[in-house]
Amino acid sequence: MSRESAIPPEVLLEDYPPTMAALAQGLREVVRAAVPEAEERVRTGWRVIGYDIRAGRRSAFFAWIMPQREHVHLGFPWGVMLLDRDGVLDGEGVTKRARWFTLEKPEDLRDPKLAEFARAAADLATLGR
Repeated sequence: MSRESAIPPEVLLEDYPPTMAALAQGLREVVRAAVPEAEERVRTGWRVIGYDIRAGRRSAFFAWIMPQREHVHLGFPWGVMLLDRDGVLDGEGVTKRARWFTLEKPEDLRDPKLAEFARAAADLATLGR
């Protein structure tokens, strides 16, 4: 797996409106609390904060935080395989595999499903393909 330039997430977030940077920061806290063993790094090519988890001798990418000017996404590359009984994840009909949450305001960070899905995505990633 190639490593992109190591820039801190705070540097990436400087390019976004303060409200969106704060939402992304809040999501970082949610993911780290739900999956404390996750490895966080900025993927500069995608402009996302990515999360990997050790799965044996390899690392598996399981989540990303994608800030944008009008909202922030918490996404899962294998989101289609996550149990989404309530249909809360976006992306169906847009991508085959990925699914995500879209956050627009600080109150959105209170949703307990954010942490639940982050943990479930990490657990799924450790199972392999």
